[in-house]
Amino acid sequence: MSRNIRVSRLDRRAVEDQSVEIVERKGVGHPDSICDGLAESVSRALSRLYLDRVGKVLHYNTDETQLVAGRAAPAFGGGEVVEPIYILIVGRATKEYEGRQLPVDSTALAAARDYLGETLPELEYGTEVVVNVRLGEGSGDLQDVFGEETQEVPMANDTSYGVGHAPLTETETVVHRAERELNTTYHADHPELGPDVKVMGKREGDRIDITVAAAMVDRYVGDLDDYDDAVSSVREFVTDLAEGHTDREVHVDVNTADDYDEGSIYLTVTGTSAEQGDDGSVGRGNRANGLITPNRPMSMEATSGKNPVNHIGKIYNLLSTHIAETVTDEVNGIRDLQVRLLSQIGRPIDEPHVADAQIVTEDGVELSAIEDDVVAIFDDELADVTGVTRRVIEGNVSTF
Repeated sequence: MSRNIRVSRLDRRAVEDQSVEIVERKGVGHPDSICDGLAESVSRALSRLYLDRVGKVLHYNTDETQLVAGRAAPAFGGGEVVEPIYILIVGRATKEYEGRQLPVDSTALAAARDYLGETLPELEYGTEVVVNVRLGEGSGDLQDVFGEETQEVPMANDTSYGVGHAPLTETETVVHRAERELNTTYHADHPELGPDVKVMGKREGDRIDITVAAAMVDRYVGDLDDYDDAVSSVREFVTDLAEGHTDREVHVDVNTADDYDEGSIYLTVTGTSAEQGDDGSVGRGNRANGLITPNRPMSMEATSGKNPVNHIGKIYNLLSTHIAETVTDEVNGIRDLQVRLLSQIGRPIDEPHVADAQIVTEDGVELSAIEDDVVAIFDDELADVTGVTRRVIEGNVSTF
């Protein structure tokens, strides 16, 4: 078996040491993230359906889900949705197996309803958001590749690649944690904050500027003073969080497009900009590690919604991220690690066309001193590539 693992020195400065860094995270209520979350929720539901009914995951993908924004009239104390958000779950799925019909569409609709109810509790399913399913049958050639059941390790469905990196910089950590904490710990005590929270981080030298776009839910906001208090509270929370992760100077802005004199503020009925003109698509938001990082290479593949058995756009993005994190956790002396995994269609997914590790070492650490340890971890993780599939179906890994 040849896994073609290559280790080399990364010919650039570590991102943490570069003069300018930009990082973004779109929160779970952002229209693009809604599509990612729905696509992945439906994906897991279809995997479980197939495992329950036929004992194996059949061919499908739901990574083309689209959201068409609605129209709303927010108002202090509570407004209304005038036109519902429309979501179309698009993709391919196996609807019949050995003469047996499988309830694919109804399974997808149930998964979408449950996900929206959990993620966007202010959004009323069926009236303020309408979900439709259009899942066609897969192409024969890809079904043949997918159907190699005699192989313990599946064959790649595509010639494609995934990328990952570690460790996270301070700016990346702050951006990711800010959105996650706002939508969990903070929201539990502040229902006025909707789930559509977008965080943009910019570091110039030793100053980090964080810009937060936070959708406020109108029914919990009585007037402009209440709104201003809510914005200030988010600013203070993010500032405290950021200062807990860095010694650099931190400055936080929230809802910078607001114009109080004109009465133009980020007030919503449902907590998402999808209610008012902001459309969404799978794959246009966060990468597999939950961030958008223009300082680093990124795959354009959508991770969410792809089949977790042999769809490389999903497996290799998740695996490369996991490998990068594992290597930097277990091997000392790494300042910056970039992982690239390339597949070749029809080839076992544990045998990539190339597995590439590019490393910036700490001062005084020679690449040759850690190369064998890096290769050994790559080899172990590739040998357990089907573990990615298991964790995805169980819902134990995030795709966005």
